[in-house]
Amino acid sequence: CPDWRMTMTGSLPLYIYVDGSCEENRDVTAATPAGWGFCVVSGDNGVGRGRGEVVFERSGVVVTDEDAESYLGAEIGSNNTAELSAVAQAMRWLLAEGGSQAVVIRGDSQYALNIASAVWRAKANRGLALSAQALWDEVASLRSLTPEHVRAHRGHRWNERADHLAFRAMQGEDALPLQFWKPGRR
Repeated sequence: CPDWRMTMTGSLPLYIYVDGSCEENRDVTAATPAGWGFCVVSGDNGVGRGRGEVVFERSGVVVTDEDAESYLGAEIGSNNTAELSAVAQAMRWLLAEGGSQAVVIRGDSQYALNIASAVWRAKANRGLALSAQALWDEVASLRSLTPEHVRAHRGHRWNERADHLAFRAMQGEDALPLQFWKPGRR
């Protein structure tokens, strides 16, 4: 039985797992550390047991300094701004990467997926939300782009990898190389 996700070109979509992390997610300010991460997986089947191969990954901190080149509109460091930043950064990568392969964005934040894809309207984090939506729209004009929610911390290998990337970025640490990392290890 062929995979239902097969595109009209006959190729499977590219999967991108996104996540954000903020250690103390209360009384947050612009100085609150928050991190984002995403990993791009080719050949994923969505089950979560690690099928497929990571072809690219990136992580970083949520930038709240309006004068910084990488500023996307986040006013505070929070879990929501980290999750939205992960989606926006994945969109930036897709625009730089080029290509027309269909993409499925998977994340454990319904908030970030629904705000970025403009299903929901942002009540907070509006500047960042507008940046994420503009990037989403630009990518969606070039290729098929589908958001999919996955449950957090349920052992889904690639979602756990995105969590690791985000957590380490928030802590100011490098991510473990994939060959030394185990799912569930932050």
